[in-house]
Amino acid sequence: MTRTRFYQAAAGVLAGWLATAATALAQASGGVEKRVHRRGPKPARTPLFNGAVSYGNLLFIAGKGAHYPGDIKAHTETVLKEIEAELLAAGSSMDKVLKCNVYLDNLKDYAAMNSVFQGRFGENPPVRTTIAAAGGIPGNSLVEIDVIAYI
Repeated sequence: MTRTRFYQAAAGVLAGWLATAATALAQASGGVEKRVHRRGPKPARTPLFNGAVSYGNLLFIAGKGAHYPGDIKAHTETVLKEIEAELLAAGSSMDKVLKCNVYLDNLKDYAAMNSVFQGRFGENPPVRTTIAAAGGIPGNSLVEIDVIAYI
């Protein structure tokens, strides 16, 4: 057998294995597909990103910011209300949040943000990462929050 024929045969075997694995994965996932959750009509053009996407029973909510003049407490309150509205619209809730990422414009706002954040996710809050975003947060928000929850 020549090298070329050997590589062609190996490629054929590999392609067969990959097809079998893809079929098994599709069957194991029960036909689960990505689903976009919208609180309004479908946009005319493809959006830059979606605000809420689920896969199976996992729900991913894009970062929310507060784009108006205000202090960290007002911004945190607004962002948490937006997160909650997205969760409820998709069939989830604050109690079902598993992971939360908090991005602060200034780390000095950590304690004030926490005073609004405390207790908003029920008795068993999610795991959380909090960082100060180098260069600030787009749209001049003092805080941006994204979450992963289940439905």
